Amino acid sequence: MSTTVTNGTSYAGEYKKEIISAALFSAGTLDNGLIEIKPNVKVKRIVKRVSTGSLLSPSTCAFTSDSSITFDERVLEIAKLQVNLEICKADFEDDYDAIEMGDSAHNTLPTERFNYILGVVAANVANEIETAIWQATTAGNADSFDGFLTLMKADADVIDVAKGAVTAENVVAELQKVVDAIPSAILRKDDLYLYASNSIYQSYITALGGFGAAGVGANGYKGEGTNQSFGALLFGGIKIVPVDGIPAGELVAAQKSNLWFGTSLMADWQETKVLDMADKDGSQNVRVIMRMGAGVQYGYSAEVVLYS
Repeated sequence: MSTTVTNGTSYAGEYKKEIISAALFSAGTLDNGLIEIKPNVKVKRIVKRVSTGSLLSPSTCAFTSDSSITFDERVLEIAKLQVNLEICKADFEDDYDAIEMGDSAHNTLPTERFNYILGVVAANVANEIETAIWQATTAGNADSFDGFLTLMKADADVIDVAKGAVTAENVVAELQKVVDAIPSAILRKDDLYLYASNSIYQSYITALGGFGAAGVGANGYKGEGTNQSFGALLFGGIKIVPVDGIPAGELVAAQKSNLWFGTSLMADWQETKVLDMADKDGSQNVRVIMRMGAGVQYGYSAEVVLYS
């Protein structure tokens, strides 16, 4: 059965070869290198963890073995995902693209339109994987994987900070609650991030523009009020980044090295197979195929702070 193509256009007037699509966000968590990517995972990967007991003891003349070394493991498992589309060339015969398809009854797919479709498909895949990295759940969908937030909310060892209704007036106080909960052992690590929803990040930007209650003065950071732009932002010396896949009002504090994304070959995310079925089954269909694997996991629960 072909993919449903709705052609809501009329073949009249002049076609200026311009097509637009809805605004999409890309897989920014991956594109911006905000988590560790572990490629070449076929089904699952076992990640070993090591910890020790107290190592220092009073000196003696004898050798006395003490302390302990403990090995355990974390499992990073991926789900197999795919994109399968089947587009019928006949769906474009009554549209502006008909001329590009030629006069023959054996249609060729309009190249410009089809290339644009492929671009939109790729953007939507990126959009969906960005959301899945943080919010996916296997509940009711055994072929999916659990995203970071799903795993963290079910993990009693993750440090929980109850969220409030974040506004520009109180965002500094709310962010400070998260920072106060971060274990001191990782507080000064270079790869520690505050992964913020867009709503929290925007509230912080607005606060920097000028709220005396937020401790930045009536004219804001640099005294320029709300008419200013910001580059990379910090809060309490910790990098704070906006993450499209995190729902409004939520935030995670963790080291990048503690958050893992597992996948098959990285090249799978760039490979799109296009099959014209005319010479295979005599149909007018064109198939678009993508296949990849994806899954997430984190290493140490007690080094993750969840504001949710």
